[in-house]
Amino acid sequence: MTDIVIYHNPECGTSRNALAMIRNAGIEPHVVEYLKTPPSRALLESLIERAGMSPRAILREKGTPYADLGLDHPELTDAQLVDAMMAHPILINRPLVVSPLGVKLCRPSEEVLDLIPASQSGEFAKEDGERVIDAAGQRISPGS
Repeated sequence: MTDIVIYHNPECGTSRNALAMIRNAGIEPHVVEYLKTPPSRALLESLIERAGMSPRAILREKGTPYADLGLDHPELTDAQLVDAMMAHPILINRPLVVSPLGVKLCRPSEEVLDLIPASQSGEFAKEDGERVIDAAGQRISPGS
């Protein structure tokens, strides 16, 4: 059994699509609704580091208090940005996925395919109808 964790927001289409692709591979991940159960500071910092990203790169702007908090100022330190995410978990971009193959912010949602160590079980289309996986379980190249 593969152990995958998804930091998920059920209100987010990208997050729902990533979760569905994990399940399409026959894997039931650990789903953490991070708005209800935010990660600890140490875990968040570890996830950011393991994803090879900076705190600024993982900040979500749309639909958050990003602008109101002045988080666009380049002089803010990584610690200050993490402080803001701890105070306002909605600022953590999603979905963050952890698997034996790594940690990644899966935007667009098909980025999750790089973290799933199992084949897709069949065709998959995102909520908007975009086909991502064909009937043979193979990834469809963008624009195909």
